[in-house]
Amino acid sequence: MVQFAWNGKFPRKKNWALENIPWRHEWVLIIDADERITPELGREISLAIRRSDADGFYLNRRFWFLGGWINHCGYFPSWNLRLFRHRLGRYERIEIDDDVRSGDNEVHEHVLLNGRAEYLSAAMEHYAFPDVASFIEKHNRYSTWEAEAREQLYQRAGQNTLRATPFGTALERKRWLKKLARRAPCRPTLRFLYHYIWKQGFRDGYRAWVLCRLLAWYEFVNAVKTREMSARRNTGGVNRDS
Repeated sequence: MVQFAWNGKFPRKKNWALENIPWRHEWVLIIDADERITPELGREISLAIRRSDADGFYLNRRFWFLGGWINHCGYFPSWNLRLFRHRLGRYERIEIDDDVRSGDNEVHEHVLLNGRAEYLSAAMEHYAFPDVASFIEKHNRYSTWEAEAREQLYQRAGQNTLRATPFGTALERKRWLKKLARRAPCRPTLRFLYHYIWKQGFRDGYRAWVLCRLLAWYEFVNAVKTREMSARRNTGGVNRDS
């Protein structure tokens, strides 16, 4: 174990670890505390790291929510590049103001791999939201981060950020779709219809209906916070109602 103390500047812990820890092996597996590697996925990983024709692998996460698995809603499959040769991968660099209280959101930043990536079939289990209260608490922070980082996420892409394109990976297509939806009217309603109807969330029953309603709430909060931040910038941080 390596203790990390963040000084409020870049690199944050994951990129710092990739750049500074004297790794004993060529491959690294990024896994959060609320995620589990199943025995089937473990066997796939042990075979994958022996391959010489790939530099990284996307893992598929399955979300546990309200006592069951989410198998649709656009939440499954959910691909993330988590297994890669450590010298070839770095997390995208998205900078926001230090005074924005959004918590640790490296979870929203993705690996940029200088190499070829493949996909593993067995799913990783993700127990991110044990109850509705935890979903709301986390997504309240996530919406603050996304509203503050919107220009870097959706308006430009460069060497240090993931592209937003309809012709790229699943993550790049997802970012492009969110960029496209930012100016659409009735965003919360569209978000609900996208997950519940288009992505067939209705097939997962009540838990998916709740999840899709919460995602629509998240879209609403995100839009309101974005407008609030823009107004604050335009007025130099002055609240005209006070």
